[in-house]
Amino acid sequence: MVALTGGRESRCHGCMSNTPVIEVERLNLTYGDFHAVKDLSFEVRRGELYALLGTNGAGKTSTLETIEGHRRPTSGAVRVFGRSPQDRRAVRPRMGVMLQESGFSPDLTVRESVGLVGRLSRRTDDVDRLLDLVDLTDRAGRKVSQLSGGEKRRLDFATAVYGTPELIFLDEPTTGLDIQSRDAVWETVDRVRENGATIVLTTHYLEEAQQRADRIGLMHQGTFHREGTVSELTRTLPAVIRFSLPAPAPSLPLQAVVDADGKVMVETFALQEDLHLLLRWAQEHSVELRGLEAGATRLDDVFRAISS
Repeated sequence: MVALTGGRESRCHGCMSNTPVIEVERLNLTYGDFHAVKDLSFEVRRGELYALLGTNGAGKTSTLETIEGHRRPTSGAVRVFGRSPQDRRAVRPRMGVMLQESGFSPDLTVRESVGLVGRLSRRTDDVDRLLDLVDLTDRAGRKVSQLSGGEKRRLDFATAVYGTPELIFLDEPTTGLDIQSRDAVWETVDRVRENGATIVLTTHYLEEAQQRADRIGLMHQGTFHREGTVSELTRTLPAVIRFSLPAPAPSLPLQAVVDADGKVMVETFALQEDLHLLLRWAQEHSVELRGLEAGATRLDDVFRAISS
């Protein structure tokens, strides 16, 4: 079967603009002799879903902590809504953060937890609206300790979007969830995006970033290895065509690697053209291309290439 991968359609329904919500200019962060972030510069535009991904120790967490106002840069500039993130009175009420671990008190109910975090955010909202948004209305009176893992993540999301913040950070929002719970979280994210929220995502599930991000920044050793749309990133590596040939077989029309078992791999930057050439050759020579697979490079291939 031939599987060709394509791009994603923006879920923001035209709300994206070129106005940057986040501006990072030549950011440097050092811890003693360790240079965690090195001259990092990027922007996040209003209304987009920007995925910040990185290898272990790439400096991603330090960068996000600086943008969120928890850490001061060693040098460089960071602006959120045109202000320093250290200006918490101006910036923090416009920002929602979903951490990997919430730290909710297990003895509080779901309703009490949302209300408490909401008051701390200095935003106003209707708790019932939020519980309906994340499908926790029937769990409102249940203690946090009684929730499933998926329900706790939806509760985390509810507190992050309390008061409809303009900028939302989602830190590994679906880690540890089953497929059904992951789908439920993303359905909720889509509903929030429809209202124009800007999303910054970190995730180890690269397929989520590939399917949903408008742009992606790939960090390695403190700076960007690559940045762009999924299409731009995947075009940096060749697409791959794989199949097996019967023996004997006529000479292939393309440069390829063929192993001892007759398995063939063709790498190409012209997938459609070369695939058409290969299929025409196979038809003309009555050759069966067994197990034919063809597809553009995936984001995980680009990610692996960072440290190779």
